[in-house]
Amino acid sequence: MPSVLIADDAAFMRMMIKNILTEAGYEIAGEAENGAVAVAKYKELKPDLTTMDITMPEMDGLQALKEIRGADPSACVVMCSAMGQQSMVIESIQAGAKDFIVKPFQPDRVLEAIQKALG
Repeated sequence: MPSVLIADDAAFMRMMIKNILTEAGYEIAGEAENGAVAVAKYKELKPDLTTMDITMPEMDGLQALKEIRGADPSACVVMCSAMGQQSMVIESIQAGAKDFIVKPFQPDRVLEAIQKALG
């Protein structure tokens, strides 16, 4: 099964995504609590897919996305956004994100976005 790196500054949100994905049979490669950690873990773990929260301390998801895509242009990243972050979502899609999911997470929407992103 594909491996997934989960990047979100809220442990609760990481746990929610982790539960949705593990129930669907995905392997959780690792977790990151901010963008800087996400970039480092991506390079170390080389996951098949990364879920990336947009709003995080130290380095936001958009910057982390750009760094990951800079290091690995084939990186598969799905952004996670709160309501009202449309402009950041558009910017992240332009920067190479495959899709986005909106909080609060709907399990079927999360899985649909991830399956679509993995092709």
